[in-house]
Amino acid sequence: MDIFGFYSGQEFEAYNYLGAHTIWQGGTVFRTYAPSAVSIELIGEFNDWQEAPMQRVGDGNFWELTVPEALEGMMYKYRIHYQDGRVIDHCDPYGFLAQVRPDTASVISTLRQEEFYDGDWMAKRSDMHQNPLNIYEMHMGSWQKPGEGQEDWYTYREVADRLVGYLLENRYNYVEVMPLCEHPSDESWGYQATGFFAPTARYGTPSDLRYFINKMHENYIGVILDFVPVHFACNDYALWQYDGTPLYEFPYDDVAYNQWGSRNFAHYRGDVRSFLQSSAYYWLKEFHFDGLRMDAISNIIYWHGNSDRGENITAVQFIKAMNQGLKQRLPACMLIAEDSSDYPKVTEPVEEGGLGFDYKWDLGWMNDTLDYFRADPGARSDLYHKLTFSMLYYYNEKFILPFSHDEVVHGKATILQKMNGWYDQKFPQARALYMYMYAHPGKKMNFMGNGFGHLREWDEKSELDWGIFTYPAHDAFHHFMVALNTVYEKNEAFWMLDYQREGFEWLDCHQESRCLYVFERRSRWQRILAVFNFSDQEQKDYRHEVPKAYGLRLLLDSDWERFGGTTREGSEEMTYPEKGEFSFTMPPFSARYYAVMVRFRNKKQ
Repeated sequence: MDIFGFYSGQEFEAYNYLGAHTIWQGGTVFRTYAPSAVSIELIGEFNDWQEAPMQRVGDGNFWELTVPEALEGMMYKYRIHYQDGRVIDHCDPYGFLAQVRPDTASVISTLRQEEFYDGDWMAKRSDMHQNPLNIYEMHMGSWQKPGEGQEDWYTYREVADRLVGYLLENRYNYVEVMPLCEHPSDESWGYQATGFFAPTARYGTPSDLRYFINKMHENYIGVILDFVPVHFACNDYALWQYDGTPLYEFPYDDVAYNQWGSRNFAHYRGDVRSFLQSSAYYWLKEFHFDGLRMDAISNIIYWHGNSDRGENITAVQFIKAMNQGLKQRLPACMLIAEDSSDYPKVTEPVEEGGLGFDYKWDLGWMNDTLDYFRADPGARSDLYHKLTFSMLYYYNEKFILPFSHDEVVHGKATILQKMNGWYDQKFPQARALYMYMYAHPGKKMNFMGNGFGHLREWDEKSELDWGIFTYPAHDAFHHFMVALNTVYEKNEAFWMLDYQREGFEWLDCHQESRCLYVFERRSRWQRILAVFNFSDQEQKDYRHEVPKAYGLRLLLDSDWERFGGTTREGSEEMTYPEKGEFSFTMPPFSARYYAVMVRFRNKKQ
């Protein structure tokens, strides 16, 4: 490891030096970074948990010990003596595996690149800017469970075998998994980590996780990992006060503690930067994740995420350097920001003055859209431009449209339940909502359960309510979502020019009283007309001219009978009006996609 690079925050592979590494001669070499420790002993299964003194090495800030008897699969801890006399047993900050809570030991585990067989996928993957990107977000432990107990979990391997067919059937081409770093509290969903290099052992071994990713890649499904570079859990056996001093966190409580009850990383420190950069690179390189969705980036940009407290300049410098370094090493990796601020150029390259992300969640679009659909239809005329506002700022960034886990917990209700009205009224509105989402520019992301109209808020202790498919309305809604995902995937007008102005045009966004909206999506070779009626009234004889069109072919109607609607499929197949002026009669809460037909003339004409 480059020691100067480590201290100056330029190291991306500190994990190849620090942590526990098996050696070819036999045994394991252990190294940890604890500048202020008085002394450290290594304890573990290999020495019957008796204290084996570690030695200072290098510049004296690192500690090392080689143990011939230490073999893969054995547990260990560092017993660290503080300057104030306290003695705390710690897990390894760079440990590659750890025990499941409530146990806290690290476990010797070897990195094994030879277990991957996804070379074809890795060579061809991209940032998907000009391709369909339809992300299925999931929590590994509660998608499906083998039993009803809190600790009944499928392994990564078992989830892979069950999940891959579901993703293919439902036409998702990426899966985003919520954080997999080892964490002590199930209720934190992995967002308060203790092991930034350790895949949680709740779901098996690192080999099981590699199998999961291989399985996805074998079926041309990308995998994104939720990554938390802002804060860490306060448990005293992990990073907090690791060497008796605030080594990873801020030394002052007013900036060290955050709204989640955890500790903020001190991003101004070079050694902390190298730790986080190495963690991010580790997941991408050693496990072949295709991208990282980075949590709470607003809290990196601004102190505690509050713009009134000012920009956190050193943290911004850190995220720029990390993103730039990751893209230099792995150009095809995908970096996604969860950022609720209006900070500029989040998705511009660092070389062009940006933060270096490929995408940013459009949380403004999400909030405005759900506010609109929660409202009584009679009030939607006053809220009409909540659905047009997003396109006023859309081209400032490269957005993903998210309906994430955050929107289906803590009393917020599920996406289907948010729709206004009684049970039967929610389904046509949800179908229209999703057609609006998939036609709107931007890549797509949906949390598990949304695709079949989950009614119960998500709970990490329970699996999804798969039995809901026995109810016809939910089964029909699921078939609608499969059809929608298929139409999105197969029609390039929905995604090829997502971030170019020629890919979208409002044709009518001033039907406030009727709650009608019309826009067109375009690629270089295709045009699709999207028409929406978000009122609870039938809108008859609405006419609108579609420029340079001589015909329309209906691609998808949210009100078709097979989706639970009232319109017979095939009753409106093709329209050939004069002068491109088309007439629409739209049922309540309905949406339609039309293929636009254009006459092409050769040069002689």
